[in-house]
Amino acid sequence: MAPLSSKGYAVSVPTLVLTVAVAAISFLLLLLKFIISSPECSCAIPDSSVSVSTREEHHFSPSLQDISWLKQQIEANGLHMPENEKRKGINPRTRIAHYEGEEAKNHTVLSCPNELLVEMHHSYYGEPWAGGRDVFEYLAKTMNLAPDSRVLEIGCGTLRVGLHFIRYLIPGHYHCLEKDELSLRAAFSYELPSQGLLFKQPLIVRSDNMDFSRFGFGIKYDLIYASAAFLHIPDKLVWIGMKRLSGRLKPVDGRLFISHNLKFCTRLGNDECSKRLKNLGLEYLGKHTHDSLLFNHYETWFMFRRFIT
Repeated sequence: MAPLSSKGYAVSVPTLVLTVAVAAISFLLLLLKFIISSPECSCAIPDSSVSVSTREEHHFSPSLQDISWLKQQIEANGLHMPENEKRKGINPRTRIAHYEGEEAKNHTVLSCPNELLVEMHHSYYGEPWAGGRDVFEYLAKTMNLAPDSRVLEIGCGTLRVGLHFIRYLIPGHYHCLEKDELSLRAAFSYELPSQGLLFKQPLIVRSDNMDFSRFGFGIKYDLIYASAAFLHIPDKLVWIGMKRLSGRLKPVDGRLFISHNLKFCTRLGNDECSKRLKNLGLEYLGKHTHDSLLFNHYETWFMFRRFIT
């Protein structure tokens, strides 16, 4: 029996099938014509022929210039680097292949002392090494530092904090003054090479008298900070440092942070303390604290800025 249309006319099954087939073929022909006549895609296609040199430079390993720079810094700071000798727990004969005799000198670019290879210096601080990241995050966030900001640390030690600033800032924008030779050995011969940061070429100067002359003149720092460093320096020398630092701090926007306490100042009495700071052009902005991410600890900071007289 033939089906009925909506108007009551009878339509045979063959006719209906033929109509549907014609419509489908017409649609396919129309689609094919559209595809053929469409303009060529103007989408950007990655060019695999672009050389690596035109892309962002990556520092997978230190260059000869990096190694040369490091050796110059070690010499300039008068550091005496002991030989790297085999020792149980570091170069055990039965477990790690190593070179013998003269060959040992031909395959090791930098001679790193054994105690550094096992990171003994990470325990020098009386608190976890990871606390360095906490300090960096607090100071960088508080100051809203940009990669081209300039930072000076007083007493960077083995770079527990400094490594994070060096990694974040552009080359040459992290400076540090440190007096301890053992700490500087660890910084130069282990931390910077092992972290792949030699290309950042931070300016780290060995000095025990607050002498900043090797940092040059005319540079104004966005951030100067001393993390516990002033606790181990005589008050008289701290004041010498404060006088020299005040002229290197960027006026108004720059900040000086001192951790733990201000006993070098408060021991003089509040009035004398305030008077000396004012004479240096420094304004006290208050006390702040920040917590640690990984362990139960908080650190106290005292903030200053340099006002324009």
